[in-house]
Amino acid sequence: MESMWADLVPVGRDRATGGYRRHAWEPADLACREWFAAEAERRGLDLTIDRNGNQWAWWGDPDAAGPGVVTGSHLDSVPDGGAFDGPLGVVGGFAAVDLLRERGHVPGRPLGVVSFTDEEGARFGIACAGSRLLTGALEPDQARGLADRDGTTLAEAMRAAGHDPAHLGRDDETLRRVGTLVELHVEQGVDLVDRGAAVGVAHSIWPHGRWRLDLAGEANHAGTTRLVDRDDPMLRLAAAVMRAREAAAEHGTVATIGRVEVHPNGTNAIPSRMRAWLDARGADEADVRAVVAAVAAAAGTEAVVESWSPEVEFSGVLRNRLAGLLGGAPVLPTAAGHDAGILAGAGVEAAMLFVRNPTGVSHSPTEYAEPDDCRAGVEALATVLADLTGERS
Repeated sequence: MESMWADLVPVGRDRATGGYRRHAWEPADLACREWFAAEAERRGLDLTIDRNGNQWAWWGDPDAAGPGVVTGSHLDSVPDGGAFDGPLGVVGGFAAVDLLRERGHVPGRPLGVVSFTDEEGARFGIACAGSRLLTGALEPDQARGLADRDGTTLAEAMRAAGHDPAHLGRDDETLRRVGTLVELHVEQGVDLVDRGAAVGVAHSIWPHGRWRLDLAGEANHAGTTRLVDRDDPMLRLAAAVMRAREAAAEHGTVATIGRVEVHPNGTNAIPSRMRAWLDARGADEADVRAVVAAVAAAAGTEAVVESWSPEVEFSGVLRNRLAGLLGGAPVLPTAAGHDAGILAGAGVEAAMLFVRNPTGVSHSPTEYAEPDDCRAGVEALATVLADLTGERS
């Protein structure tokens, strides 16, 4: 693990903040893809890339002896993200393969490591884009037309990186290879800290989504325009931000306006128009939608849904099996979205393991997991994969 981390840590890291900017199909992301391919080759695993750019490294042939068992996560990041969200699952997947081989385990089912493309949605706005396309939850034409802040479309970005966007869409050939998916991930909270456990098993993923608020105003001079004559959309945004916090508290959810675009974005200019993005999550879908409605009303505009993920409850049989294998590991829900949740929602047997995060901080340069806890996560993953793949007779 230390060798893999040493190679991966510098990729896409901002020296000033220590955070990561590994956005889909940009140079840092492409370097991560090269790293994955090299790690697969180093282990003699068969590398395949599906129609949507997701990378798969197979120990065994899932077409001949499948469906197989898959582990992994993603390598992209949010702006100024942490080192562990995503990469821990990919590095941990390769490390678990190494551990199984050291122990002489020869899997009775094919075993794969996956790196899903564009899980964070930081560049094109749709989280878990690679797994959504794979399962048909995201329409290919919609995906191809998604644009980043510079106006570059997903199709253009993929084409520039040497991947043909014409083939985007549901990939039944790839899905048939996946019998079970187990994703290892750093916990994005402190539940395991409170429970005094290094590793836990996911119960479910809360319903969550992203909405866009378009706020129109009238550009004017900040110094010469009387207050009574102003049409300032920033005031409506301020009302929306405050209402998001209030409504979330009222409904027992969380809600965040974390991204804003202002035009013309001048210090001495009243904005002519603004866009803001709302992220809302909660244990109950009705409560989440109530928060969104309240924020839209406060902003005086429609909340345009850009992505929505209903609640996903992981297979009770599988999660109980994993918890038992791990000596009664705690079972906990999460409000964070994951590729495992997308595949579970599409009918794939899926589960997640979480590794303790000492502060609970995530999507930040200070995100962290202790080396001993990371090793415990890999040990747990190897135990689970050995059980799920069985031993070749």
